[in-house]
Amino acid sequence: QVQLVESGGGSVQAGGSLRLSCAASGYTGRAYCMGWFRQAPGKQREGVAAISSYDGTHYTDSVKGRFTISKDNAKNTLYLQMNSLKPEDTAMYYCAARPALSCDSWYTTQFPYWGRGTQVTVSS
Repeated sequence: QVQLVESGGGSVQAGGSLRLSCAASGYTGRAYCMGWFRQAPGKQREGVAAISSYDGTHYTDSVKGRFTISKDNAKNTLYLQMNSLKPEDTAMYYCAARPALSCDSWYTTQFPYWGRGTQVTVSS
């Protein structure tokens, strides 16, 4: 059973930066598409970024050029570097994983494994 634990959230002012981490365990040696998702109060959960060894990185348009997703396979850790943060980035951020060779699609419903989330608050 894959387990995911997020950390690194916090409160920052607009224009600031945060780095989220997601420690993963329980992998079975399969390939995984890993993703970061977020959910603001009253809104649906949305995809932020995804990564796989097969097809690289993917980003939703609103974070392109500001966020960077990466992973350290040796440490089984996924990261999300968030720069130039905006108040509209405020949300609970979740790490997720699904057994797949690529992230050709990365809809929320496709991911069976989820962390509990870490809160990011950006003030203006």
